[in-house]
Amino acid sequence: MGKATGFLEYERKCGPVRTPEKRTMDFGEFHGQMSLEEQRLQGARCMDCGIPFCQAGCMIAGMASGCPLHNLVPEINDLVYHGNFGQAYVRLEKTHCFPEFTSRVCPALCEAACTCGLHTAPVSTRENEKAVIEYAFAHGLVSPRIPAVRSGKQVAVIGSGPAGLACAMQLNRRGHQVVVYERQDRAGGLLRYGIPNMKLEKSVIDRRIRLMEQEGVQFVYNVDVGRDITGGQLLEQYDRVVLCCGASCPRDINVPGRDGAGIYFAVDFLSRVTKTLLDSQFERVPFELAKGKHVLVIGGGDTGNDCVGTVIRLGAESVVQLEMMPEPPKERQEGNPWPEWPRVAKTDYGQEEAIFRYGRDPRVYQTTVEEFYKDEKGNVRGARVVKLQSVKDPDTGRMTMVPIPGSEEEIPADVVLIAAGFLGCESYVADTFGAVCNERRNLKTAPDAYGTTVERVFTAGDMHRGQSLVVWAIAEGREAARAVDESLMGYTNL
Repeated sequence: MGKATGFLEYERKCGPVRTPEKRTMDFGEFHGQMSLEEQRLQGARCMDCGIPFCQAGCMIAGMASGCPLHNLVPEINDLVYHGNFGQAYVRLEKTHCFPEFTSRVCPALCEAACTCGLHTAPVSTRENEKAVIEYAFAHGLVSPRIPAVRSGKQVAVIGSGPAGLACAMQLNRRGHQVVVYERQDRAGGLLRYGIPNMKLEKSVIDRRIRLMEQEGVQFVYNVDVGRDITGGQLLEQYDRVVLCCGASCPRDINVPGRDGAGIYFAVDFLSRVTKTLLDSQFERVPFELAKGKHVLVIGGGDTGNDCVGTVIRLGAESVVQLEMMPEPPKERQEGNPWPEWPRVAKTDYGQEEAIFRYGRDPRVYQTTVEEFYKDEKGNVRGARVVKLQSVKDPDTGRMTMVPIPGSEEEIPADVVLIAAGFLGCESYVADTFGAVCNERRNLKTAPDAYGTTVERVFTAGDMHRGQSLVVWAIAEGREAARAVDESLMGYTNL
């Protein structure tokens, strides 16, 4: 696939990225695209490796290796190399509903498992994917696929995140009438309100939603299932219901002073910023949320990084990002061989911008909060943090992080953003259907199945597997659609 000697002749190259100085002045996407000719050379780097781990999507050592959607990566890269972007899109859309999303926000599991990456830089598959889908949109190749025949069956999909959208698209194209219920005022779920605009411009989501509406999918906004409408009412109206509400219960930090004003869950904060921008058509930036303030971000994952990038654009005076775990190594260790996901340190866009703006990396490892301090008005003004060390639990044998006595210090914090992950789905949605949750607070299903403990009710995405990636949510949505279709028709060709 590609050019037999391409990986030897061409170095990995990525699209242009606006400098931190320029991109922190707005909320526009900062990662651009190369010319199609340049992109062809990147497709040429795909080697005829024989075993394409990039599209395996299997679990190794508890981590995904390769694309969970099983995209036909070598075939697509080969078509990119030959300049046949139209046919590359045909291949891509066989397995993928929304490459315009993953090519912007996915951590590229395919690239981490690329054989070329074993000894040199992996093929830039994610950017090849973006070039293909944007070429397809620009040349009218992405058009509404309206089913010629309707089945007469009606399905309600609850939640319009990537899992719900993928499930709705597949079921609608099969001929079922699909209605998507969304409690927010716009579709997209965390794609819309959890991922900042500079990573994923919301016009990209709007473009896809318009296509889905033209195909026949109906969207109902500002309806919170379990509060505004019951599960019983939906089951009376629809033949099947698919719950794709996400793992939306944030993990809290239960320490003294937690009730101080100015302490937010990260997604709530990011949602508020994005909604302000969208409602004003980007004419109003909510600087009042962080301008001139010392910001403390608790959590070192993607959401924490998004918080860092966001508050910099809002004019924060300083940013500190706490991470409980030790700093990962700079290179793979012997116990983390290819094609496992590389557990190595990376500096993401938010940290790059903090280094530019403040002259230092905002991350502080092996540290947590013991207490928040409040002023006389009840506003948070600081935090007492403590260093942690890894100690083996004598009862379980597991390594746990425990405070180091005497390592406490106080740091200023006018705004605190908690990005410590999620603890499963919100119980009221499961309760309104009578669905049972498992020990991880996700909806319970049989292994590798999508039907819940309630007849005619299915689930997919983070509500099913727990907090995960956009690409996994899309894969789950597609598989749930297969299960729903088979239950309705007795067979499925999805």
